[in-house]
Amino acid sequence: MSILEDKNQPKTPISELGEFKLIEHITKDFVAKNSNTVYGVGDDCAVIDCGDKYQLVSTDMLIEGVHFDLSYTPLKHLGYKLVAVNVSDVCAMNGVAQQITVSISISNRFTLESIEELYLGIRLACEAFNVDLVGGDTTSSMSGICISVTAIGQVDKDKIVYRKGAKENDLLVVSGDLGSAYLGLQVLEREKQVFQANPKMQPDLHNNDYVLERQLKPEARIDVVKLLAKKNIVPTSMIDVSDGLSSELLHICKSSKVGCAIYEDKLPIDFAAMTSAEEFKISAATCALNGGEDYELLFSISQNDYEKLKDDPDFTIIGHITDPSSGTAFIAKDNSRHDLIAQGWNSFD
Repeated sequence: MSILEDKNQPKTPISELGEFKLIEHITKDFVAKNSNTVYGVGDDCAVIDCGDKYQLVSTDMLIEGVHFDLSYTPLKHLGYKLVAVNVSDVCAMNGVAQQITVSISISNRFTLESIEELYLGIRLACEAFNVDLVGGDTTSSMSGICISVTAIGQVDKDKIVYRKGAKENDLLVVSGDLGSAYLGLQVLEREKQVFQANPKMQPDLHNNDYVLERQLKPEARIDVVKLLAKKNIVPTSMIDVSDGLSSELLHICKSSKVGCAIYEDKLPIDFAAMTSAEEFKISAATCALNGGEDYELLFSISQNDYEKLKDDPDFTIIGHITDPSSGTAFIAKDNSRHDLIAQGWNSFD
């Protein structure tokens, strides 16, 4: 406790707020003073007017023991993932990432060779997503490793997409499939526990290649941004699925001041994820709703754009936007209605 703190004043645990309410609380009194600051806190990226286009800026920090476990996360995969998750934020604004900066804090348990392995993954991701590493910082740490990545990109001013633009009767669409990354994490955690109980046991990763790849090496959906442009579709709202589908839907609904209805039988779940969910005796739909780390793009479109993507295997229409009084609903396969609850990742739990 700081000697300047009032010992008699009630203290509020950060866990009572959670990540997003904390962000709202600590930034509520900040007012933009520069005319080129178009949008600040509250979306996947900050938006800055740089003339003909908008510049997009997003930063993520990943802490060992909180966001990743090096007992089963190869450093090369970690480096790749660091870049992918930040590029994904730029994609969620319908933009194109161009540069990144990487800052790391490392303890003396890491060797030069291990840091080279981390940066090999970063370089491979830069090549895959066509972004340039243009700077960063390095410093020491008393324990573990902490990594902060900032992604910088651009978007045409008439093509930018926020979380706040969804309209009643818009269709809700998601790219790819959901829930696999969470199940990959369950496999890794299970094998870690087996190893801790008996170090002579070898990990059993058989038939789990897909869910493991989705967890350890996610891909930013830069292809989706290109495909939407090719189809001449500008979503009315968009977000990437990093904290779980339910959490992201609630962000869109809150920002857009709307409700929504999504359907269990429409959720895109890969067969490998279904098989893995059965093995763990958990609902695949629950994994899709609350798992997170899929880094797919969730967006809303006008019904006028339905014909442009209805038969495209890259996209699945999972529901629609409703009026705010209808709330946020999940319609199960038995047609029962349930309120959506954000139960995805929360780093302060």
